[in-house]
Amino acid sequence: MHPFLPALAPQGRRTADLRARMDAIFHLAHLRGAAWRDLPEHHGRPDTVSRFFRRLTHGGVWHRLLRALAKLPPGHPLRAIEYSICRACRRAARLGGMPLLILIRRLGLRSALAAPPWLLPDPLLSETLHRWPLGPRPAADALRSLARLLRDAAGRARIPRSVRLGWP
Repeated sequence: MHPFLPALAPQGRRTADLRARMDAIFHLAHLRGAAWRDLPEHHGRPDTVSRFFRRLTHGGVWHRLLRALAKLPPGHPLRAIEYSICRACRRAARLGGMPLLILIRRLGLRSALAAPPWLLPDPLLSETLHRWPLGPRPAADALRSLARLLRDAAGRARIPRSVRLGWP
């Protein structure tokens, strides 16, 4: 993973133990619905690890890792932790926003989605529908169908916790 991670923190300070921080992130990513404060003491301070996670997310590290995973052959060592990376991307989805969601959908890494795909926004579908020519006077049924498709493309406003936590 070392080629994908920054050597220096954004402020220019070296991270004392990069592997320990990544282990802490992956540990918490595997716990469904766990908060940063639930991080065991041997992984370090929760606020330090969460700050590091946010910086990685804003720095585009998860984006680079997902792109690399899509290109790597099956026997590559990074494939051994693919599930951990996808779980961490689920946590990063709120911070990464729509660009991360679009990337996950384009690469087809469903395990990196935070909920079932039909509950999440589908930006690719909405872009296609917005470009669709309707002509000068579209029929009412066509407009209703388009409105329904656009509503579905936007995803649900709120995803129930039971669905999020039950999603693999």
